[in-house]
Amino acid sequence: MRYVVAVAETRNFTRAAEQCFTVQSALSHQVANLEREIGVRLFARTSRRVEVTAAGEAFVAVARQCLSEADRAVAEAQAADGIVRGSLAVGMIPTVTAVDLPLVLRKYRKAHPDVTVTLEVGASDRMAEQIAAGAIDLAFLGLPEHEEPRDVAYRQLAAEALVAVVPETHALARQRRIRLDALAGAEFVDFPSGTPGRNQSDGAFQAAGLKRRVALEAMTVDLMLRLVSSDLAVALLPRGSVEGAPGVAILEVDDGPRRVEYVAWSEFNPSPAVRAFLATLGDAGSWGEAL
Repeated sequence: MRYVVAVAETRNFTRAAEQCFTVQSALSHQVANLEREIGVRLFARTSRRVEVTAAGEAFVAVARQCLSEADRAVAEAQAADGIVRGSLAVGMIPTVTAVDLPLVLRKYRKAHPDVTVTLEVGASDRMAEQIAAGAIDLAFLGLPEHEEPRDVAYRQLAAEALVAVVPETHALARQRRIRLDALAGAEFVDFPSGTPGRNQSDGAFQAAGLKRRVALEAMTVDLMLRLVSSDLAVALLPRGSVEGAPGVAILEVDDGPRRVEYVAWSEFNPSPAVRAFLATLGDAGSWGEAL
């Protein structure tokens, strides 16, 4: 099954063999034997091209699940013996400020060096779906106030008001506090339309009866700050992700948007690696209540 999955992913027998740490002839032989055993062709192949057949797609989908469960069985047995191994896929929004993630990862890696951790950045709603589907193990989410994660287990980490970020040459740059109407005529840079990171600011303007123009959309805070410092736009962002940025001024917004950060995971039989990570978060003081 591992050989078939590798060929399906690489579309190449040589690369699949390298990925599986075997020789191509052995891998090809095993795949051919499997095809004869089950009576269907899993791959259409020539000397230059490999494609997965419809039967192969069906086989690979279930094979991935079987391999995942096999790896899980090994991980559970090792965890029962005090050893946490395997992998951990962690998702995060671009503006995680509620936890010192490098510190948490350092503690986690020190305690569990045999776990391979992968990190990816994404939108909160999409990552919650990925957790529910088993594509990632847990994620740090940011949602508008009064909106909670769906279809996942979660803990609230922090709630905070967003701040206005303007160019240091902006007319408002010397102000310490403003209201949203002071920004109503400005052009904004914000996260893509429809994402939770965007919705919190859209909702605040709507609640205040104001309109605004989002002229630029981006998915990284670094790019947003560069656009602001270049006098192309203003932004509403968490303070912790913008403090110390050059070329910008930070203003409190009395009636501005608020967001809540969560850590979320699947409560359906979380793996030892997930349970260990949540315990590390608790040890790092990321939430007051014991896990």
